[in-house]
Amino acid sequence: MKNLKSIVKYLLFLAIGIGLLWLAFRNENIGDVMHRMRVANPFWLSLSILISLVALVSRAIRWKILIEPLGHSPRTSNTLYALLVGYLANLAIPRIGEITRCASLNKSEKVPFTGLVGTVIVERAIDVMMLFICMLIVAIFEFQTLYTFLDQNLIHPISLKVGDNFVLLAIAACFALLTSSLGLIWFVRNKESRLRNKISQIIRSVVEGLGTVLKMKNNGWFVFHTLLIWFCYFLMTYVCFFCLEATSQLDAMTGLFITVVGGLGMSAPVQGGIGAFHYVVSQGLQIFGVTSTDGIAYATLVHTSQTLLIMILGAGAFFMLMRNEKTNNL
Repeated sequence: MKNLKSIVKYLLFLAIGIGLLWLAFRNENIGDVMHRMRVANPFWLSLSILISLVALVSRAIRWKILIEPLGHSPRTSNTLYALLVGYLANLAIPRIGEITRCASLNKSEKVPFTGLVGTVIVERAIDVMMLFICMLIVAIFEFQTLYTFLDQNLIHPISLKVGDNFVLLAIAACFALLTSSLGLIWFVRNKESRLRNKISQIIRSVVEGLGTVLKMKNNGWFVFHTLLIWFCYFLMTYVCFFCLEATSQLDAMTGLFITVVGGLGMSAPVQGGIGAFHYVVSQGLQIFGVTSTDGIAYATLVHTSQTLLIMILGAGAFFMLMRNEKTNNL
């Protein structure tokens, strides 16, 4: 039954991704998109990939800094391998990579699993905050552009749906409130429940993970790597503009805008952001006068190059972790 639920969930996420991919490509000539990708400047694409490698290493070091207050100092190499295996897992099932990387590092370095989960949750909270800061900067300098994008792709569609289905939404909200209340009552009363204990354990791991931030000795390095990671994300996006003639004239603020909308696309609950990234990035570029075909070509170029990189590095990292485990068991 559990395996069936996992399969259904996987297929549902995949269907959503394929649907968004179809939405992005539905009016495009695939031959035109492929031609634009074939003539892309390889130097700028290679530079973007190199920058993404820096971001991956920096993210592994930042994670290690978060782990150290737990009383463990894992090797940077194993921390990077676990991170890459997690990213590889996310290409199969959304968000499972967070658990996979914790399990991988727990196995290779014997760091407590629950503590690792807490650090990953802290990481994600900080990344959301950084995405919000980037969005705030864009709102300050490109308010009309950001509003136009949100209005076309979020505010207006939702307002239409709310207007057409107000009664259903009100019933759904009441049902959600009632369910949450009953769930809270059950949680308080059933102290011996395995589910309650599991939820409590997760909450404790979150608190423990939050505690690592307060106990960090390398606060300065943690902030440095956080800023470096997000600067690399911006650079990865911006330098790829120069891969295509149609996007080569776009400025740095546009690069930050596309970094934000691309980050929103990658946050969608689909495998590797497939479809969602293509759609939101192409829509965002059209606001700056880029044609839909060029926008799709750019989004596909960026997404494909990064996905292939994760597939290659993730497979290599999995092999290295397996080899290290066999060596330790000898």
